[in-house]
Amino acid sequence: MELLIQNGTVVTMDRDHRVLGSADVLVQDGRISKIGRVRQGRRARRVIDATGCVVMPGFIHGHLHACQTLFRNRADGLELLDWLRERIWPFEAAHDAQSMRASADLTWAELIRSGSTAALDMGTVRHQDAIFESAQDAGFRLTSGKAMMDQGQGLPAGLRETTEDSIAESVRLCDAWHKQAQGRLRYAFAPRFALSCSERLLAQVAELAREKDVRIHSHASESAAECDLVRQRTGMDNVAYLHHLGVSGPHVTLAHGVWLTAEEHRLLRATRTVVCHCPSSNLKLASGIAKVPELLAEGVQVALGADGAPCNNTLDMFMEMRLAALIHKPRVGPLGMDGWTVLEMATRGGARALGLEEEIGSLEPGKRADISVLDLARPASTPGGAELASQIVYSASAECVRDVLIDGQVVLRDRELLTLDERSVLEAANRESERIASRVG
Repeated sequence: MELLIQNGTVVTMDRDHRVLGSADVLVQDGRISKIGRVRQGRRARRVIDATGCVVMPGFIHGHLHACQTLFRNRADGLELLDWLRERIWPFEAAHDAQSMRASADLTWAELIRSGSTAALDMGTVRHQDAIFESAQDAGFRLTSGKAMMDQGQGLPAGLRETTEDSIAESVRLCDAWHKQAQGRLRYAFAPRFALSCSERLLAQVAELAREKDVRIHSHASESAAECDLVRQRTGMDNVAYLHHLGVSGPHVTLAHGVWLTAEEHRLLRATRTVVCHCPSSNLKLASGIAKVPELLAEGVQVALGADGAPCNNTLDMFMEMRLAALIHKPRVGPLGMDGWTVLEMATRGGARALGLEEEIGSLEPGKRADISVLDLARPASTPGGAELASQIVYSASAECVRDVLIDGQVVLRDRELLTLDERSVLEAANRESERIASRVG
């Protein structure tokens, strides 16, 4: 299959951040074949006219909870540990396969509409197959895994599992889903965080991930209270404890990293462990602000993500980029987080979080065709000014997203979802959200 995106301003997000004016992107068999001027009249092909538009890599969320999207607007005004115990864990425990499918469908609809083409996701303890089935049907690129939780205070019965059961189900899911849908679906072991996982579980996950060559996705150092409890239990700081058990390295992505010590910064850099910055979530739960400018300056790999809808209320990467660009400036100065740095986190940084930097995250020949076309001729993003990255980060929004391709397949065309029936998705989401709320009581 061949498709030509024609006459756009191509923001490649390659290592040189090249921007090509009035250029074409040729897509063949799901990959980018050529960028530049493509000779006309070769043979019949599908054409997307991007005149006056920006053509760029799709955004990549480095941390997400598709299982929580049905809980949007139901968990406000709480800090992390209370938020989990009083709201999120009871809601997650109330899921069945039907509600999980509705939650996942709603997630991909929102992400695609806001220009995102891939995500690193953490499910809950059960019904993980429904998340993969949903992503497979929606054409979304997903790396995901069931949450692993073999201990923890305040866990409802529906989330309790033994170490053996947690490992066995994770291995089953990995064997069933890793590299399915022509490699678009991948598995990641997902121990939730140090407080919900035994030392034995974490050590086995570290061994299995290396054996099966898959990622590990967890939370670390999100709140001060969490870090204090980890120190009380282990005698170590959070990231240092995970590293001690083998949960570190370029195949590991840790969400948040708000309360890191200088030594943990060093460990993250030395092991090339990826950190995912989630500014909206960290602000809403009053967790704090991660020292992202320092992490980047020290050579730590940093991605960007929305986290879950109940601790954010939107999964819009434009919102995360704007916040990431703004919240650090009062402390480090107006040049502390420029537009290109933030765009890098939302594209190439996300690709690193998924372990797919050689496949996605930039528009380069040979890479998978995960592409968003932005129409910036909107009232809120006009005029553009001299700096395109600033226009995208500070004034663009999801309403600018016109077309989206994932793996060369058009999933959004002229702002219409093609792989999801939006009306049915919204109806199911409202219905299943009420069912879950009634079960929780």
